[in-house]
Amino acid sequence: MISRKQKLPPNKSFFIFGPRQTGKSTLLENCFKKNVWSVNLLFNDLFLKYSKSPELFRLEAIEKIKTEKIKTIIIDEVQRVPDLLNEVHHLIERFKVQFALSGSSARKLKRGNANLLAGRAVQRYLFPYIYEEIPDSFNLEEVLRFGTLPAVHGESVEDKIDILRTYTDTYLREEIMMEGIVRNIGAFSRFLEMAASQFGELVSFSSIGRECHISPRTVQSHYEILEDTLIGFRLQPWMKSQRKRMVAHPKFYFFDLGVTNSLNHNLTAPPDRKLRGRLFEQFIILETYRLLKYTRSEARAYFWRTNHGAEVDLILEKHNKIIGAFEIKSTEVVSGADLTGLRSFSEEYPKTPLHVIANVANPYNIRNVSVLPWKDYLARLESFL
Repeated sequence: MISRKQKLPPNKSFFIFGPRQTGKSTLLENCFKKNVWSVNLLFNDLFLKYSKSPELFRLEAIEKIKTEKIKTIIIDEVQRVPDLLNEVHHLIERFKVQFALSGSSARKLKRGNANLLAGRAVQRYLFPYIYEEIPDSFNLEEVLRFGTLPAVHGESVEDKIDILRTYTDTYLREEIMMEGIVRNIGAFSRFLEMAASQFGELVSFSSIGRECHISPRTVQSHYEILEDTLIGFRLQPWMKSQRKRMVAHPKFYFFDLGVTNSLNHNLTAPPDRKLRGRLFEQFIILETYRLLKYTRSEARAYFWRTNHGAEVDLILEKHNKIIGAFEIKSTEVVSGADLTGLRSFSEEYPKTPLHVIANVANPYNIRNVSVLPWKDYLARLESFL
């Protein structure tokens, strides 16, 4: 069994959010084995029963708590029946029972004014495997191509391709449509492919809208859907002014490398040099983002870019202080040409530690820049945070 970095509260109620097939149900089963009642709302009979009569869940729970000494109640895919959260609220108050509430989408909860149990349930997140969880079986080239979804990990190449194609074809397209989040699945599919092809690049709602024949506002709404369904996240640009930071163009990263490649039809062959560089950057950004969530750090991640095109891939900031600036290079040899963005950044922020994360064998310094092997960066990441 693979030990997950995310540690769940042993007694307090909690939500655990994460995309489908990241292992939420398995984690809950491994953490809570005694005096547990599990309800999976993916099952149509349970979904229909509790959708029609949410109060029935409360009555059944009370009976189980009293007669079976249930201490923990697990509800999988709780976003499918948001009204159950009112019943959960009552049960927590009356019986002090622990609830473990999993979900693959926060959209219906956050945008439907659902009872999010403020003060009564904390929030946790689960993502595909990080390097720290699978160091002995980790192969960088395979991860850059197929990602780290638990369902994919350890499978044959053929099975990995099948699983990822099924994931993107059935869930990202059909299930989002079935939930009624978007009405025009054809336009959403075009947007999805465009967004995937531009992963890690500056997002322009207007240019994507022109390519997909939809309005910029619809493009913005579609990106919000991807964020709410935990399929990806925005990386905002670093600026001194928070107001300017909010209106500047962000970058967007999908939650898994294999999903990115599946959407781009790049699964059946290893990536070329240019694509590998982009995927390596996404790999480092994903590892950083996931660890920020797992450690519940107050640090935040950004990128930096000037009007003249000078750029630094990753900026870490904590308590209004920049912790470090990181350029990400998949190369095995770092040269002065790789330091252009960092040198420009240093002119504006001269006291900031500068780093290059690369596919090098050993750490060294070049022109006051620390060059780190990617494994060293990941090993030191929590200390940066």
